[in-house]
Amino acid sequence: MTTYRCDHLFGASGWVSPGELVVEDGRSAVERVRGYALPGMPNLHSHAFQRAIAGLTEYAGPGGDDFWSWRDAMYRFALRVEPDELESLACQLYVEMLEAGYTAVCEFHYLHHAPDGSPYDNPVEMSERLVAAARRAGIRLTLLPALYASGGFDGAPLGAAQRRFRSDAAWVMRAVERLRRAHPEVRVGVAPHSLRAAPPAELAACVTALEGLDSAAPIHIHVAEQTREVDACLTARGARPVEWLLASAPVDERWCLVHATHVTSRELADVARAGAVIGFCPTTEANLGDGLGPAGRSGAAGVRFGVGSDSQISVSVREELRWLEYTARLERRARNVLAPAGAASTGAYLYSTALAGGLQALAQPGGRDLVVLDPEHPVLAERPLERVLDAHLFSNHGSAVRDVMVDGEWVVKDGRHREREAIRACHRRALARLAE
Repeated sequence: MTTYRCDHLFGASGWVSPGELVVEDGRSAVERVRGYALPGMPNLHSHAFQRAIAGLTEYAGPGGDDFWSWRDAMYRFALRVEPDELESLACQLYVEMLEAGYTAVCEFHYLHHAPDGSPYDNPVEMSERLVAAARRAGIRLTLLPALYASGGFDGAPLGAAQRRFRSDAAWVMRAVERLRRAHPEVRVGVAPHSLRAAPPAELAACVTALEGLDSAAPIHIHVAEQTREVDACLTARGARPVEWLLASAPVDERWCLVHATHVTSRELADVARAGAVIGFCPTTEANLGDGLGPAGRSGAAGVRFGVGSDSQISVSVREELRWLEYTARLERRARNVLAPAGAASTGAYLYSTALAGGLQALAQPGGRDLVVLDPEHPVLAERPLERVLDAHLFSNHGSAVRDVMVDGEWVVKDGRHREREAIRACHRRALARLAE
């Protein structure tokens, strides 16, 4: 094993100076880590292929623009991405995540089939490309093949633009079993895409089958992101989305409710009692105009939460956590509102809470990664130890992330991923092909 002796190490009880992290890696060594060392942050919600359209939809057509028009544009792009492109896009994205301080990612994956909707010879070809990208970049992966069986609460068939996503519970479980056999290092679960896309019988069949295969596997679902979704669920099922889900599915610690933007205080309390995680994606939710989420009420309700980069409009631990707090401040017109009263550091609260929620959502163990902040960076220079995380998260003057270690291996040094240039070149070639 290797013992990493850190000048300052942040953990569950706060900063320890000096602190030690021991990694079982078959070696016998001691390594000094200078600077401020943090556990790596999990990214609990990612659609890797959307990295390529970040910044390309920032205009409104004659009829205006909202989530649903953005979704149409995303669907059109999704019909063009081939396996080679997906692998290159994902690899570039994962490099960016690592350089930002994410050390694990959860891929909510629904780009299953060929552009014409036919299956690949290898039914999990696109999933395999995500695994390959994660392996090359050096990030830990939780992979969730998505159940995407219908086009609405009324069970309408999928539209032509959704043909690549088509899957029922049986298909999803075959994919899960195949991926588990081929890639034991990857944590595999399922992702019922949404209540729109997962009819009750298919949702129940998928969850039951997964329970029999792996009772601790993660289950993620988009829920209550849009008011139109809430209204449609009320009409079709007589209940709000989160209300219906909690009453109709065995929601517990395995579940992550992604977005949950439009929820009542009672629903938040019920989510907390179930032990589920809410997956907040503040930069995507703002970019898509979803609405102000329940972050300002989540602490009082005792809700567990983590953060994700979702549509990749931003790939930044700092920005997601900062905007989680900022949206709550805007809503309540107050400062330092998410941390409990009397907390010594809002930054420390946000980081430690999102870390715990993210690890739970990914069903990944902690304690194997390090993100090292440069004490000489202007953001952190001469800051007292108790203010380091506040300065890191709330001083937006360039990232202080210097080194990143995943499972005892340094994948980022001096702010640069070990394969940054080669992976960036592959990414550029993929973008050129997509632009043809």
